[in-house]
Amino acid sequence: MVNLDRVLERAGGALRYGDLAGERRPVVFTHGAGMDHRMFDAQSRALHEAGHRVVSWDLRGHGESTLAPGARFTAAIALDDFSALLDHLGLEQPILIGHSLGGNLAQALVRRRPERAHAHIIVASTWNAGPLSPVERFLLRLAAPSLALLPAARLPGLMARTSAVTPEAIAACEATFARMPKRVFLDVWRATVSLVDPDPGYRTPVPLGLIRGERDRTGNIATAMPRWAEAEGVTEHVIPGAGHVATLDAADATTTVIRELVEGWENSTTERSA
Repeated sequence: MVNLDRVLERAGGALRYGDLAGERRPVVFTHGAGMDHRMFDAQSRALHEAGHRVVSWDLRGHGESTLAPGARFTAAIALDDFSALLDHLGLEQPILIGHSLGGNLAQALVRRRPERAHAHIIVASTWNAGPLSPVERFLLRLAAPSLALLPAARLPGLMARTSAVTPEAIAACEATFARMPKRVFLDVWRATVSLVDPDPGYRTPVPLGLIRGERDRTGNIATAMPRWAEAEGVTEHVIPGAGHVATLDAADATTTVIRELVEGWENSTTERSA
């Protein structure tokens, strides 16, 4: 487990993060909605062992990071936190690796400030800029109100069973989801939805890696990601037998794909500079 032994104070909350030293290009892991940095433990350990500087953090209101009483979680604040962390650490063009909400934030950051990232790997996120059908738009608007109707006691278990498929991953997800008050989770969910901003002509200006679990049935990821991969001319990496949280359902397989993507980009950079 990465030790989040450092703190970045922000208005309305404090961000806990860990920074493992390495001589190779930095990578920054950003977890999904309701989860925390531990979902990337296997992948962060592997990249650190390969020599990379590895930064892990918890979004405000998640894990070890705090959300001040009365403060709200919004996409704009989360995106500002993300930028502030990169600035605070002086990271020059790291590789951004994000799951679900973390992937939506990585897309938004690259779209806003493409010079900040060398590349990004999106795990189990929808395509922020992708076109939406009328049905997809309707379901997107319906998501938060539907979750609001669920009793707070049932929400962690339901979300865990929706997110993961192996017993170990379901248990880990449920324990993590249970740490977040329902009102905060609904704000986080609304923030995730708000990052979907269709612009069918947009193409990312930095290298892109796409990963999803074969059994991911969250939102429109299973249908949107193949379209996204085709539009960008990249490979969609589908992890066999994994659900939405592929990093836990199939840690080794997901780690292998992430390492291959990172190493491929690093090798191509070395070749260009030689």
